[in-house]
This record gives sequence, structure tokens and C-alpha cells, in this order.
Amino acid sequence: MIFSVFANLNNSDTEKIARDMLSVLKETDCKVYFEEKYADVIADVCTDFSGSSVLMDLCDIAVVIGGDGTTMKIAKNAAILGKPTLGINGGRLGFLSGIERNELHLLKAVANGEYQLDERMMIKAEILENGKITKTIHCLNDAIFSRGDFARLIDIQVSSGGRELLTTRADGVIISTPTGSTAYSLAAGGPVLSPNLNCFEVTSICPHSLMDRSIVVGSDNTLLVEISSDVMNNAILTCDGEKPVDISTDTKVAVSVSEYKARLVKVKPDNFYEVVKKKIIERRA
Repeated sequence: MIFSVFANLNNSDTEKIARDMLSVLKETDCKVYFEEKYADVIADVCTDFSGSSVLMDLCDIAVVIGGDGTTMKIAKNAAILGKPTLGINGGRLGFLSGIERNELHLLKAVANGEYQLDERMMIKAEILENGKITKTIHCLNDAIFSRGDFARLIDIQVSSGGRELLTTRADGVIISTPTGSTAYSLAAGGPVLSPNLNCFEVTSICPHSLMDRSIVVGSDNTLLVEISSDVMNNAILTCDGEKPVDISTDTKVAVSVSEYKARLVKVKPDNFYEVVKKKIIERRA
């Protein structure tokens, strides 16, 4: 078994988790690779380093030490190569993490192949200019259409198969996967969806309406998003919290199910609703 670890070892907490992880895994036959730029940080406990460009290619499992944002980014890259991802929670919520920092002993089970894979649907956002695809982005959590620099509402239309699904004046619209239903969509008033569902959740952000509610749509649909705004405003598309893309009035975005699936390593027996209770309900009570 080969693990490649993706972590910011310049963070002292993350470095400690990495050292504890290596201490556990030294009793197994697996190899553990870190980015070569951290060789000076942990050279006393690790001898296997590689350049960041090939780190993913080397591994059987991509291990992330960090929060949900880092885990999400690595899980998407791993999905394209068909590789699973194991998250070790080094952040706050750690909703995508399979192991907490006090559960590192479970790494022995992973090294022995004693784990399950939790497949998560992803979505694909294709940006269309004059009917031609100019950019394709894959998302594990959500594609968010929002107003740009000014605090002025934008008009958003979402359609499917030529039929109108939603027309709203709002700060924006979130199209999320079931995985993303516990993220921004939840904060915007959307429902929590089990990650084994195959659907999109469409949730308006601060709509100028008393009756605007989330809509759940089957993933066999392609959603076409069109936005119009006044001359004093612009709109942007942000996928999984990464660098935004400007969306003009002439731009259309087609959102559909991605051909890739994120594969998260699951070691513990707790189910999704137990995790929701532990991570969201009890944590915030």
C-alpha cells in the first residue's frame, strides 16, 4: 500500500498529526510519500519524498491532513485518476474526513485494506460563449452563481430541457450535490440530502421573495443557468470555493452530472446521519 500525503507541514498542528501518522504506520509495510519541499521539516521520521506533480500518480490512496476545503480539492483531483481519498481532520468541522486526529490508530486498518469506499456524485459546469464550451469545471460540493462587486440583486433563470425551473431575483443561486447540501446550501436554508442520492439541489441566496424555496432535481437533467444584471453590477461563478469566473449577460452555464466520482475512504461504522448529528447538530448546540 502506498500513501501520498497532502498537507501543509508549515502548520505546527498539521506537522504533529503527520508525525503521529508516521509513528502509527511504521509498524506496517506501507510506504508514505510527502512533498519534497517538506523534507527539511520531517526528514528525521520520513525518507520518502516526491515532487508535487507526481505525488498523486505514485499512490494507492491520497491522504489529506486538513479541513474540508483541502480534502475537497484533493478528492476532486484524485477522482479524475480514479483514486480514493482519506481525509484526516486537521481543521474545524472535517465533514469529509474519515479519521479524526485522535483516531490515527485506524490507519493500520486502512493499510491492511480494511476499509470501504464511499462514492460521491460530482457535478460538471460547462461555460458556454456563443454556444461553444470555453471552460469545464468539476465540483464535489457546489457551483455558486452570485453577484459580483456591488450589493445589488441579479436576475437568475434556471431551466431544464427548455422548460423554466426557477426564475429569481437574489444575491445568487447555489447548485449543489448531496455532498454539498451540508455546506453553503445548508447555510442558505436548503435541506440536508443523503450523499447516496443522485440529484442536484438548487437554493437561492437571499431571494427577494417570500416563497422562494430549494428545489431538488434528478441528476439525469442538465440545468441551464442564465444571468442578467444592471450596468452597475456583474456576476461570478465559484466552484467549490476556488477562483471565481466572470459571467456576463451573454454567457450561459450548463450544469450536469460529472463523469467522475469522488471516492472517500470510510473506516468507521457510523452512517451519514450520525455524522450530521455529531458534526453539525451537537457541535452547534
